[in-house]
Amino acid sequence: MRQPWTLDSIDWSRFDAAKVSPDVLKVIKTAAMVERNGADYGRYLCNIFKDDPEFCAVADHWAEEEEQHGMALGRWAALADPTFDFDKSFAAFTGMYRIPVDATASVRGSQVGELCARCVVETGTSSFYSAIRDAVDEPVLKEICKNIAADEFRHYKLFFSHMERYVAREAKASRWDRLRVAFTRFKEADDDEIASAYHAGNAVAAPYKRAVANTAYTQRAFGFYQERHVRRAGLMFAQAAGLNPEGWAAKLVSRVLWMVIRHRGRKFRPFLAAA
Repeated sequence: MRQPWTLDSIDWSRFDAAKVSPDVLKVIKTAAMVERNGADYGRYLCNIFKDDPEFCAVADHWAEEEEQHGMALGRWAALADPTFDFDKSFAAFTGMYRIPVDATASVRGSQVGELCARCVVETGTSSFYSAIRDAVDEPVLKEICKNIAADEFRHYKLFFSHMERYVAREAKASRWDRLRVAFTRFKEADDDEIASAYHAGNAVAAPYKRAVANTAYTQRAFGFYQERHVRRAGLMFAQAAGLNPEGWAAKLVSRVLWMVIRHRGRKFRPFLAAA
């Protein structure tokens, strides 16, 4: 079994400023905002699953690990940019965007739907950090992303196992509902969370515009991906949605995802590869 990692287990002395690009730094500052917000997500999940202490324990531990991801990325960003004030940027982010921490019912319509949505998120983050790990040469960031990618894949399996438990007991749970939730959550990648995180994390001077911030972020973030990262993500997405991960539908999902990501990241892919 893989040993848990901590901030102290990272060899920060290996940081190499010469291998940091401004575009990579912008993406990492954004990711640090979202990951550090794990505590609020943990509170939300425990409200939704208040009658399930087993899952709440899992959600609490998951939230702690998410916060650690944010702290590691934020510390790296501060090494790369000594003017970066992580606490100030995070306060600006949470002032712009908050999840419904006091909700008592899932915004997805059911507990199965909530767990499906979490699987989709973990699918995205697992592939995202794997893609960064394989694209960058800066050794500390490479180590951090390796650790986070492994955590996110494990988180996917945790949420998926609990979703299967709820599918078995929820009479209303259907493949169609899971498919709908999965695609809805995927489309929400363009919502205010990422855009606000980019705007606040990078201290953008211009007034906040969601479309502008999302475009600035996705053009850079999608430039990291290679087809193999998207193929694996597509299979995980299909499984979470209730499809056969080895079937034609899962392969179609992977192809479509790759077409979208390759197109949206086309501007920065050559630059990131050269950097």
